[in-house]
This record gives sequence, C-alpha cells and structure tokens, in this order.
Amino acid sequence: MPALIATLAQIGALILKELLAIIKEPSSRVILFAPALMQALLFGYGATYDLNHAPYAVLDQSRSAASTELLARLDGAGVFTRAATLTSSDQIASQIDAGKALMVISIPADFQDRLAAGQRAPLQVILDGRNSSTAGVAGGYLASIVADFNARHGAQAPGVAVERRAWYNPNLESRWTLMPGLIAALSMLQTLLLAALSVAREREQGTFDQLLVTPLTPMQILIGKALPAILVGLIQSTIIFLIIRFWFQIPMNGSVWLLYFGLLSFNIAVVGVGLSISALSNSMQQAMLYTFLVIMPLMLLSGLLTPVRNMPEALQLATYVNPLRFGMNIVRGVYLEGAGWREIGVDFIPLLLLAAVTLPLAAWLFRNRMS
Repeated sequence: MPALIATLAQIGALILKELLAIIKEPSSRVILFAPALMQALLFGYGATYDLNHAPYAVLDQSRSAASTELLARLDGAGVFTRAATLTSSDQIASQIDAGKALMVISIPADFQDRLAAGQRAPLQVILDGRNSSTAGVAGGYLASIVADFNARHGAQAPGVAVERRAWYNPNLESRWTLMPGLIAALSMLQTLLLAALSVAREREQGTFDQLLVTPLTPMQILIGKALPAILVGLIQSTIIFLIIRFWFQIPMNGSVWLLYFGLLSFNIAVVGVGLSISALSNSMQQAMLYTFLVIMPLMLLSGLLTPVRNMPEALQLATYVNPLRFGMNIVRGVYLEGAGWREIGVDFIPLLLLAAVTLPLAAWLFRNRMS
C-alpha cells in the first residue's frame, strides 16, 4: 500500500507539472478553449445545408393570371427571393454566370392556354450546378410548389398518398445532423495536438532525458502525459455540448453518462495516437507537422460530412483505424437517437483496441527512442 501511494503521488506530480505547462501562460489558456467555442458557433451558423435564401430570376412570357399565381406561391414560400424579372432569354446566362440567381424560371407564352385546355404546360428551370447540393434542394422545393399548384388547379390526386416522418431529426435540419458530431470532432483537434506536443516539448527543451532517469516507469510517464490531455478534451467536449444543447436548442435523447463514457473512451484512443506521434517527433515543429498530416484524413474518413457507407470499399476499411469514426457513431447515437449499450456497444471495441495498441507503443517509444 505505501508503494502504491508513492507511485500515485509521483504520477500526480507529473500530471500537475503537465497542467502547469499547459496553462501557465494566458495565451495558452485562450488557445485551448476559445477555438472550441468559436468553431462550434461558426459551424452551427455557417456549415448548414438548409436552404433559407435562394435568389431566383423569372422570365414570364405568359403574363397571365396562372403564371402570376404560380410566382406568388414561389415568392410566398419563404425560401425564394426574386432577384430579377427578365424581359428576354438573352439575359438568362448572365444571371447564372454572375451568381445573382441560383435558378431562372422561364414561363412560356402559351402557359395559361395549355392549362385551360387540360394539356401539360412545361416550365423551363435553369439551376446553378456549381453547388449541386443547394441546386438539388432548390429544385425539390420548386417541385413541391408546382405539385401544390397543380392540385389546386384540378389535377387528379394520386391513388396512393405518401406520408413522411423523419426520425431523430423531425424538421430535417442539417444542423441537427452535423453539430452533435462536433462534440467529438472539434475536441479531437486540440486534444490530438496537445498530446502530440507533450513529449516533443520535453525533447526540444532537453528535459525528456531527465524524465527518463527518474524512478517513474515508461507506463507511469505515459499516464502522467495522457491524463491532462484527456481532461482538456473532455472540457472542450463539454463546452461544445453546452453550446449545442442550450444555444442551438438541439434536444438530447440519450444518457449524459453514456455520452461521457463514450467521450472518455474516444479521448483515450485519440491521446494514444497523439502520444505516439509525439514520441516519434524530435521537435514541436515536427510534431505539429505530423499532427496536421493526420488530422485531415481523420476528419474526411469519419463520416462527419459524408456517410462512411458511401465511400469506396478500400476507404471504408481504412476507417476502422480512425477513432473519430467510432466517436462520431457514439455521440450521434446517444445524442440524437437515444441509443443505449446494445446499439453502440460495438463502437467501443475499435476504440479500446486502438488505445491498447497506441498507448503501449508510445510507452515503448519513450524508452527506446531517445534524442
């Protein structure tokens, strides 16, 4: 028991030393926590696929009551804003090329006559395909408005009616899908960098060799280096979680305790990767370079922006060594779906395996790779 107490005291002293190194300068404290706050707000307001403002131009060659009614429905939808009323088809290209209009609607001169005769009355819709996702959403909104217009004008209703109900995101807001994943993704950026710089800082300052000749074992050094980074990662996740829950009012359906257990497992795996990078680096600059090379593939292969199932098979296999993929699955599952152990338990296995490989590897590198 006395030996255990002495060991814990030694590890505690190393943890305190690491925390003091992190927060001893005011600028360091700002860098650790301000980016998580700013990035969460920026992603919440800026990174959205929802279409709230779609400028359009119209070439109404019919100038009839029917075309006026259709355009009134478009203007009253709350999504489209008329940017220009054209008088000639020659003006269409300039509206799209200059980015003044997301789409141009051309209504033919015989529009009302065709409707009165019970014939099809085609509309020409030209969309700016430079942003294909936005163009597709705008086209979908326009199609729903046209379908409602047809129904009001006596088009026969279909025999089968489809009623849609979206689970976990009833309003189909892209913010609800994106932001819970940021609890893991944004905290990973700082946690990985902090862990990667910990040993590299000691090497650069020439104090790492002194640390190795202390009574501390490599595993104890590993624990002392890992726990402060894990603590910082959990604090950053908490900041982002509070912004998502109370600022953006995205409801949480699952257990907070299960969420934090998942975040703890995720941060342990991330810190293992960061400490391995740090042990391989001879300087802080080298550690930062390696970290930035790793971060981008981790983000792209995580499923944050595109589903993993849509990736090529080779890349899907590569995601199994990406801790962010499984951290995202846990956070989204618990936060949005209210998932329990049965649903997300399998996502803990890759995280634990990754930590079981990277943490002992970092400890071995501490002892065997001296500057």
